[in-house]
Amino acid sequence: MGTVFVRLAGTVSVLIVVAFIIGGSDILIRLHEKRHSWKSMIVFGLAGGVFGIYGNLAGMTINGAVVSVRDIGPMMAGMMSGPAAGLIAGIIAGAHRLYLGGITAQACIVATCLIGVICGLLSMVFKDKVLQPKWAYVIGMVMESMHLCIVMIMVRPISTAWGIVSEIAIPFIVINGAGIGILMIIIRRIAEHRVAEAERNRLKSELELAARIQQSQLPLITDKFPGRDEISLAASMQPAKEVGGDFYDFFFLDPDHFAMVIADVSGKGIPAALFMIRSKQTIHTCVHDEPDLAKAIIKANDSLCENNEEELFVTAWVGVLEISTGSLRYVSAGHNPPVLVAGRQAVYIKGRSGLVLGGMEGARYKEGTMEVMPGNKLFLYTDGVTEAENESHDQYGEKKLQNCLKEAAGQTVDQVLETVKADIVKHAAGADQFDDMTMICLELKG
Repeated sequence: MGTVFVRLAGTVSVLIVVAFIIGGSDILIRLHEKRHSWKSMIVFGLAGGVFGIYGNLAGMTINGAVVSVRDIGPMMAGMMSGPAAGLIAGIIAGAHRLYLGGITAQACIVATCLIGVICGLLSMVFKDKVLQPKWAYVIGMVMESMHLCIVMIMVRPISTAWGIVSEIAIPFIVINGAGIGILMIIIRRIAEHRVAEAERNRLKSELELAARIQQSQLPLITDKFPGRDEISLAASMQPAKEVGGDFYDFFFLDPDHFAMVIADVSGKGIPAALFMIRSKQTIHTCVHDEPDLAKAIIKANDSLCENNEEELFVTAWVGVLEISTGSLRYVSAGHNPPVLVAGRQAVYIKGRSGLVLGGMEGARYKEGTMEVMPGNKLFLYTDGVTEAENESHDQYGEKKLQNCLKEAAGQTVDQVLETVKADIVKHAAGADQFDDMTMICLELKG
């Protein structure tokens, strides 16, 4: 009996490896999804038949009977694609068994064909339930028990039949049942992997679409915009993930007043991206419609507090520059202080900052003012810049940013952004960053 166990287990192992290789290409799963088509039935029938033939060839002869795991092929074909596939596999494997001859040859072809058809009928009645490993294992043992009953009925003399059955019954039933059960485990794992992979691809596509939509919301700097010789402008946004929560905006309120917004939404991913779009549109509308900047931000905050079930919020710095005079009015809603670069000096504009937008309805904000002289640059940024870390978790910080901007004082606005980016990369030294980095640089030329 031990020898029978070893030989049958070895054959099953080979079949499982082959099934894993075939299944790894999704062939079995794709055909199973179309299991009622003739193509699926034929392919599964042929595959099950080949499995059965290999089982015959790898089997062992005991008292004139070929003991093998042949029935796994028709069982698999029937479970995966119905009775027609099971019958095709049973005929192929059974015919080969008949060709090999022996006292149980006729009984085996009958049993093998019947097993394929019954497994196919079970798959039609119970559908994918038969593919569950525990049920496949039970069905496999029942089918092999039926196989041995057919041998007892058809093989004569009955003493010979009993001698064969009594010697092989336990390993024959257990190994064949375990074989079809393990085969179903492999097929289910491949199916689950395929579903998970499809879900990952769907999510990736949605994130890529969200990133494109988010990017399309940002204003473009072109030859026509801002289109004024008095100002030079550059901006960049680098999300830490596919989509981020940072955004910027700039627009003319009238020919002499230029509005700038830089903001950072709490959280990451799709919710933050959606709130970012809402925040940008709300701030834009309020600043455009309300001349008093502090009142405009109050209105924006109250609007963002409405229907904010996710309890997201946004830090923002909003400024309005009067181009003809250089007078700058601004409101900070919990945002990082901008830097004014004048000559070889870089100074933080640390005025009074109000509560984040969307945090609490009825919050009050105060407007600050300052003068921007011709040749001065205004550098706006989000906390992803100053909080960029290296592998030791040392942050880039306000001091390094200030020193970098001093060194870049004579550069163009585009060059300033590239210089700051390069300095952050140098500081990070390859460490991954977990926050978006957004920057705006505006120069008043006069």
